[in-house]
Amino acid sequence: MRDVLTRLGLGTTNPGAWAGHALSGAHDGSIDSVDPSDNSVLGSVQLATLDQYENVVSEAARAFKEWRMLPAPHRGEIVRQMGDALRANKVDLGALESLEVGKIRAEGQGEVQESIDIADFSVGLSRQLYGLSMHSERARHRMYEQWHPLGVVGVITAFNFPNAVWAWNAMIAAVCGDTVVWKPSLKAPLTAIATHKICQAVLEKNGWNGVFGLVIGRDATVGEAMLRDPRIPLVSATGSTRMGRHVGSVVAQRFGRTLLELGGNNAIIVEPDADLNLAVRGITFGAVGTAGQRCTTTRRLLVNRRIAGELVPRLVAAWKQCRIGHPLEEGTLVGPLIDADAVASFEHAVAEAVAQGGEILVGGRRVQRPGNYVEPTIIRANPGMAVCREETFAPILYVMEYDTLQEAIDIQNDVPQGLSSSIFTDSFRSAETFLSHAGSDCGIANVNIGTSGAEIGGAFGGEKETGGGRESGSDSWKAYMRRQTNTLNWGTDLPMAQGITFTV
Repeated sequence: MRDVLTRLGLGTTNPGAWAGHALSGAHDGSIDSVDPSDNSVLGSVQLATLDQYENVVSEAARAFKEWRMLPAPHRGEIVRQMGDALRANKVDLGALESLEVGKIRAEGQGEVQESIDIADFSVGLSRQLYGLSMHSERARHRMYEQWHPLGVVGVITAFNFPNAVWAWNAMIAAVCGDTVVWKPSLKAPLTAIATHKICQAVLEKNGWNGVFGLVIGRDATVGEAMLRDPRIPLVSATGSTRMGRHVGSVVAQRFGRTLLELGGNNAIIVEPDADLNLAVRGITFGAVGTAGQRCTTTRRLLVNRRIAGELVPRLVAAWKQCRIGHPLEEGTLVGPLIDADAVASFEHAVAEAVAQGGEILVGGRRVQRPGNYVEPTIIRANPGMAVCREETFAPILYVMEYDTLQEAIDIQNDVPQGLSSSIFTDSFRSAETFLSHAGSDCGIANVNIGTSGAEIGGAFGGEKETGGGRESGSDSWKAYMRRQTNTLNWGTDLPMAQGITFTV
């Protein structure tokens, strides 16, 4: 463990503010980074003060004026080098994630690979920040739209993806010409520091400072300062719906923009004609992957009544085979929850489900060993149970039966969240119904794959209380830029639009 920390340049005490280089001096106390597998302390991190926050943002604002003038393909080349640097450190960064947030080895390295992939995507994007030409109604006039860098982008990330979600935002923002100030979760500070140092070394090699800044601080101080800071035109925030409601309200008061990626209550529908071998694998990974701590985790299973008697026992058998253990041990499929509060939330949700008429089919208990381990759980439920409308960050799957596809779609959509959804079917008609205007109301809708594991090439995000934001691929880059409409008169007359005339 200590070898990983040493190779990534993490000492026993780390500063919580970086504007190019680490900012030393006074600090607002410190926090411990805790290994959820045994609750031992990995390291201590100093928390940033408001003065240090000011230094980071001021440096980002200064750097923006120069960075935006660097041609986009040149910015892309620097991002390409960052991707290579992350690739060189993939094994150690992935192991650090396993230690700090409890992801199994494959998932830790897989997340770092996402950051590498988005860097590769952003390199190509740096030559494709296209505008739009249009015809003017006035003779000898040309009209077009172009996109300009937005400014300093604030990025607030959650513990469950402490590397990739920052990269989804930062790599694209960087090629768009923005600078970035990152406020990571206090539950995963070491991963943030290690990631920042790797990318900052690339920037320094290319003669740049201030393009990426890092502020690890309390929500009530540096968090609120970021939300209220007029120098930050866009705040991208990932976290709970409760947090997102506050972020959106505060930033809107100053007419800033937000990109919100919030809660998910994702469902899989299984039709009678589904390939059950595919379904079992997709449901299992979707529900127990990352110990249920993904926003795209499968939380509800809607299975047609005709096949429930075959599918549900197969899932129960699969759940019993999921090996619970230390995330770096070979063969482990389910690591720990992030902390004791998460375990308490799991236990509360299970108790609520039983009190509301649910039946535990497998799991339902805390694992009696050091650390924050719980059993992957399946609960037979019904759509009217209030607990099924809530997002619990834990490996709990609520199983419900239905008779018709439309009934299943209605149940799926009847929750406040709208992130990810899936259907398993071999029917073309059922698949198209699910994907139609009258089908899934989620930002992500899949056929014959699970709810998690989104690719970086597609826009990621959801509707309703999920926040409406879109990160990563497709045309998500537009969120990090400002649109400008241009009209050029290359004639000798000055005709007015709509045929208006006047003489001076």
